[in-house]
Amino acid sequence: MQIRKQVLRFSFFFFTLILCLLFFSVKLVLIQVFRSSFLGRLADQQHNHSIEIEPIRGTIYDRNNRPLAFNVSVYSLFANPRMMTVEEKSLASERLSGLLKINPSLINGLLDKDKYFVWIKRKLPLDVADAIKQEKIRGIGFQQESKRYYPNASLAAHIIGFANIDNTGLEGLELSYNKHLKGTPGRMSVLRDAKMRELMIENGYIPPQHGQQIVLTIDETIQYIAENALEKAWKKHHAKGAMIIVLDVKTGEILALANRPTYNLENASSSSPESRTNRALNYVYEPGSVFKIVTASAALETGIFKETDKIFCENGKYHVAGHILHDHVGHGLLTFQEVFEESSNIGVSKIAQKLGADTVYKYANLFRFGKKTGIDLMGEVSGNLKPTNRWSKTSIFAIPMGQEVTVTPLQLVCALSAIANGGTYMKPFIVKYVKDSNDQILKTFEPQVVDHVITPETAKRVTEILVGVVERGTATKAQIKGMRVAGKTGTAQKVINGKYSHMSFYATFMGFAPADNPRLAAIVVVDEPHPSYFGGTVSAPVFKEVIENSLRYLENTQGRQSTEEAPQKTIHDFM
Repeated sequence: MQIRKQVLRFSFFFFTLILCLLFFSVKLVLIQVFRSSFLGRLADQQHNHSIEIEPIRGTIYDRNNRPLAFNVSVYSLFANPRMMTVEEKSLASERLSGLLKINPSLINGLLDKDKYFVWIKRKLPLDVADAIKQEKIRGIGFQQESKRYYPNASLAAHIIGFANIDNTGLEGLELSYNKHLKGTPGRMSVLRDAKMRELMIENGYIPPQHGQQIVLTIDETIQYIAENALEKAWKKHHAKGAMIIVLDVKTGEILALANRPTYNLENASSSSPESRTNRALNYVYEPGSVFKIVTASAALETGIFKETDKIFCENGKYHVAGHILHDHVGHGLLTFQEVFEESSNIGVSKIAQKLGADTVYKYANLFRFGKKTGIDLMGEVSGNLKPTNRWSKTSIFAIPMGQEVTVTPLQLVCALSAIANGGTYMKPFIVKYVKDSNDQILKTFEPQVVDHVITPETAKRVTEILVGVVERGTATKAQIKGMRVAGKTGTAQKVINGKYSHMSFYATFMGFAPADNPRLAAIVVVDEPHPSYFGGTVSAPVFKEVIENSLRYLENTQGRQSTEEAPQKTIHDFM
């Protein structure tokens, strides 16, 4: 009996063991065959952590290798919710909300996610990161990244543009040269133990390719001089907007370009679309009398007029094509040169009528109005120059004085620069070269001749007329002591609701200096200045201040370089 009981007990345990073995065998087969991929991925996620290594975004320099935009090291805060208890999450939320100034519910939402990695806040100030580190919160960690830094805040904002938190360019050169600046991320695999602690063992490493660097034609000091003068005029005349461009007439290099209103690159997210608009090449307007350089050039180039020819200006009131054309001041008999010095609309319209529509259009087209200049900045518009088959009866006297045609300030200053450059039109550009992180030049951008618009002789004659405008005509406030300056004023009525306004104007002055050996050209446009609104009163003084200081700075810089003396002046010397 006792033996039988032992046999039954043994049989029970034996069959139980067999059943367990069968159960675990089936379970093992199910795991190995049907869940092996899932569990393998899970184990890989737990023990092999892949870290993306952010590349350093390339620096943007001015022409003298002074940094305008570069990256600085910062720390970004992350959490591993899966390794945190409920109490630890609550503690983390309470402590971090105060340090980060974030609503605790937002942090709770992030920590409630069933993930190994969630960002809490990216790119923290160093003092905040240090304060969080001192809290020693379990499940919280830092990853080193880099943040775009703009040392001069709003200086050259419309040229540089800005990048987002992921170092991707969104506007300006940051956007148009993003593929050069951004670089390629690297990757590193790190083994972790069962408690998710990194063992610091590299299982694989792909180094990042850092972004390339770009060097601009912009001169930081001239940019500051231009922005400072423009800011004062914009505020003084209570204007809606304003812009300025300074360029090298020989090469087409843009040395300064600024707009008002502007914005702070360090806080671009809070800026308005209007403050980010680059008026220099995104806006078009009817230019007014500055456009008269086309008629002057055409008349002298074709030989139909010479400087001493007399034109009767109807004492300021001219009936033509069913309309009455006025001058702001009545004139009788003026020479060809005096017509432009005094900016007589009537005189210019009579010259244009004798030239004919085809000739006026031909030279406006040669000066590239109605076409993009091709500058290496995004968003340029072409303006509008109507072909002669679309001209009305009034077009022959309206277009030569800057009506019925729309232009950008950049087109105007490039056209003027062609006259300063002996009739040779240069393509404007703003990037000099691209180099790698080892300062090896990868690509250069050289001055480029677009066309020969007028002969050097005609250019010289037009220059003398423009000198007369500054010395005796409407632009005496652009005079620079000890230097001959050439330029042209423009006071254009704005078109509002399809009609020319008698209250809103664009005040423009553009010129170049020294007139005898031109080096710099500039244009200043002020949108709706009050109460003064004439180009010679509002914009010419800005030109004078900018060109006078810029030429002095360039002369001092060259003098120091030639004698190897002290380093060149910076923007702080002009503050």
